[in-house]
Amino acid sequence: MGPRPPGRRVMGTPRRFSRCLSWKRILCIFFLPLILSGFAPRVKDKEGLIYANAQLQPVRMFNWSHLTPRTLKDRSVGLQAASRVGSKPYFTLGGHKFLIFGGSIHYFRVPREYWRDRLLKLKACGFNTLTTYVPWNLHEPERGKFDFSENLDLEAFVLMAAEIGLWVILRPGPYICSEIDLGGLPSWLLQDPEMILRTTYKGFVEAVDKYFDHLISRVVPLQYHKGGPIIAVQVENEYGSFAVDKDYMPYVRKALLERGIVELLVTSDDAENLQKGYLEGVLATINMNTFEKSAFEQLSQLQRNKPIMVMEYWVGWFDTWGGKHMVNNAEDVEETVSKFITSEISFNVYMFHGGTNFGFMNGATYFGIHRAVVTSYDYDALLTEAGDYTKKYFKLQRLFRSVLAMPLPPLPELTPKAKYPSVKPSLYLPLWDALQYLNEPVISNRPVNMENLPINGGNGQSFGFVLYETSICSGGSLCAIVQDTAQVFLNEISIGLLDDHTENLNIPEIMECQLLRILVENRGRVNFSWKIQDQRKGLTGSVTINDVPLNGFAIYSLEMTMSFFERLRSATWRPVPKRYLGPAFYLGTLNVDSSPKDTFLSLLTWNSGFAFINGRNLGRYSIIGPQKTLYLPGAWLRPEDNEIILFEKKKSGSYIRTTDEPALGCSNTVNDPVYADSATSPHPLHLLKDIAPEILQRLCYLMVSTLLGS
Repeated sequence: MGPRPPGRRVMGTPRRFSRCLSWKRILCIFFLPLILSGFAPRVKDKEGLIYANAQLQPVRMFNWSHLTPRTLKDRSVGLQAASRVGSKPYFTLGGHKFLIFGGSIHYFRVPREYWRDRLLKLKACGFNTLTTYVPWNLHEPERGKFDFSENLDLEAFVLMAAEIGLWVILRPGPYICSEIDLGGLPSWLLQDPEMILRTTYKGFVEAVDKYFDHLISRVVPLQYHKGGPIIAVQVENEYGSFAVDKDYMPYVRKALLERGIVELLVTSDDAENLQKGYLEGVLATINMNTFEKSAFEQLSQLQRNKPIMVMEYWVGWFDTWGGKHMVNNAEDVEETVSKFITSEISFNVYMFHGGTNFGFMNGATYFGIHRAVVTSYDYDALLTEAGDYTKKYFKLQRLFRSVLAMPLPPLPELTPKAKYPSVKPSLYLPLWDALQYLNEPVISNRPVNMENLPINGGNGQSFGFVLYETSICSGGSLCAIVQDTAQVFLNEISIGLLDDHTENLNIPEIMECQLLRILVENRGRVNFSWKIQDQRKGLTGSVTINDVPLNGFAIYSLEMTMSFFERLRSATWRPVPKRYLGPAFYLGTLNVDSSPKDTFLSLLTWNSGFAFINGRNLGRYSIIGPQKTLYLPGAWLRPEDNEIILFEKKKSGSYIRTTDEPALGCSNTVNDPVYADSATSPHPLHLLKDIAPEILQRLCYLMVSTLLGS
């Protein structure tokens, strides 16, 4: 047989590569690596896990369209751990393999009017599960008086999640941390001088039992087996980092089971404290801020043949007054979540949407110094404090879309924002003039701390300020133990400051008896560590001058309630002077249009205090930053005129301005959901890959065929 003509193949002979490079093949060689890279998860392999070969293996496509609260009718088998030979342990729900894509939203930090918007955005991003804490201190502000109304309507929030198609993991405490005052424990527990929180101390257990009697009766009908969306319940919270009572966690577990909890129970701890927080018969989960192979190995050794779940993957962090605004890189978040998915690790993003520490609910940290958590709980989360989309949101949505076999719901519209005319307060009321509109003062021979004041049905005072007054007739060295900060006055003249590190102040000699006034602010109780045991606020001991105890105090409680502001309307307000030094209330009117929109208060010319809109406490502002604006939900505004009151602690400012953008230290808001990520995408074909991955696959096939000479 003679030689065959160039470019032709003899029938029956094997196919071979051509030695000639046509222009088509040259283009294929150039573009094929670009196309292939679009299929691989954009992760940097540092741990050598199974996904190290992900570029060669197609990503598994998950389809949970039949596993939603509305579609899953057979509720006989709930969330369970399962395993089989040749496979890693995994979760099943209704007998079907299930990977938890969870996101945290705290109902008590989000205006009720916006719950649906935030939950729809959670679902539209690709998540299948909602997680939330339950704050005991807000639900039982006084012993035996429970509040599950309006913004605290837990049942409505959980049922709304189910309606939208989300499962729920409930974290009822009793302690929740959550950067909330005293970690969510009610302050009236501290009335007992022997109280040891988070232990089997008799007084604590009795209080938890009564609270759980009420709370769990509301939760039981919402469980998966009862037709509800709750698939798991957490036992306490991060007890491994506390771990002083070996009987405490078994007690909490038993308390939940005895009251009718039948769903999967879990614990939650960081890697360092996994062993100390582990509870036999309860699934341990882990908290972290990045992918840690060693932590997963530790968890697998602790409980063999159990699926791994990250209960808190911290995509950001909280801020404290006087500190920096904390942010986390969006690309790092995408990379970490991609690793979770490829390694078939269930996870919960903390936070998906942080919300706001409205009112006095914020907690504090203590590492040698007390630092209050700021009003914003933005947390650099996937949604901003006001519910806007971020770069992180779109990166994870794109990632989820690439691994989910069902389409995602459409994105909800952005919540409109507005900038309104500036407000110049026209009237003011010095604190001293407002005292007559408070409840009658407590008369006591010695100072009484906030929690032990005989008010509110014997439950003391939880939040706000306390003013202590007594007469003195000589100066000298004043000594007082205050928690957290105090302004000291002679009559109405400021003479100095005290705090938890400053107990002494020199009082100048006086010619006649004067009124010594000590205004103490509770800036938030510590929410983490053993320090929670020592969080009584106000004056927490005797007050002396030259070591001589002072007696005969009138003690005013400034809780800043709605009823107090209603009474202030009948006060005789004065025109605002050019300059006023000292604590005072400032009154103005915020004019909006007929359809109020979200906005942000900017108080740059003011010093420190609290802002109230129509009697609602928006939270603390402070000149020390990092937070420079306060979120004002449009849902809390009335058409046209709105009453705005500042309680300013130190000096008068000028204007109260509004803006349509927050100032938290740095902005990560993305306003265009279509092109939000195009400028920073790790791959130039990401939009095409999101819209039609099958097009890329077909294109890749055609290029390979061309290279082979077909």
